Amino acid sequence: MRFSVLASGSAGNATLVERGDQALLFDCGLSLRELERRFAAVDFEPRALIGIVVTHEHDDHVASAAAASRRYRVPVFTTHGTEAAAGARLAAPFGLEYLVPDRCDRLGPFDLHAVLVPHDAREPCQFVVECDEARLGLLTDVGQVTPHLLREYADLDGLVLEFNHDADLLACGPYPPSLRARIGGPYGHLGNHQAAAMLERLPQPRLRHLVAAHLSEKTNTPEHVAALLAPRTPPGAACAIANQHAPLPWRALA
Repeated sequence: MRFSVLASGSAGNATLVERGDQALLFDCGLSLRELERRFAAVDFEPRALIGIVVTHEHDDHVASAAAASRRYRVPVFTTHGTEAAAGARLAAPFGLEYLVPDRCDRLGPFDLHAVLVPHDAREPCQFVVECDEARLGLLTDVGQVTPHLLREYADLDGLVLEFNHDADLLACGPYPPSLRARIGGPYGHLGNHQAAAMLERLPQPRLRHLVAAHLSEKTNTPEHVAALLAPRTPPGAACAIANQHAPLPWRALA
């Protein structure tokens, strides 16, 4: 199993997880044209897609999901709450299959664990993907670290973890007070020090790849994140910072 973060940030999110000739796309917040440009950049053949998994209904995660579903003739997988809240933005996909929080579903070669998370959406889930005894955790768009998340995201081979904002940059940034409160609140986004504290508490004896994701371009910098990542990356693991403008190369887990 391998993965590539195609885009990560408030302007659009998409991550590919692939095993052999089958792949899942997690979130589809780019335009269809830009999505295909990112596919080409990592030499991905879309006919390998077996489904599109939507984590929640916000535009930067769902924008072209229905259109991509029709283009590639694959179903969208999401929760009932996300489908209801998305409304017209998820209208008329090629197919629609429902995921249940905290249940494991088999999608092709992947075991998909939907993990309910605290975020300001109807029924938001993030995911742990298992295949060939490798485990990949995808965890962004979450306002606080809970005991449930610490249990679900322990003992991974790969982790994509939100480092959304620096608390000081958020406090003096360009957003109005209401938006600052939402971002930094318990149903908003993980700040740098929250994510760093989570890493310190997570048992990760086998972690091979750690990716910081969903960085704000207005209230964070890669330099802030790198300073926190370096001392918290387990020995032998590689770390990277995803961004909005270009995909990360494939990272192999098994």
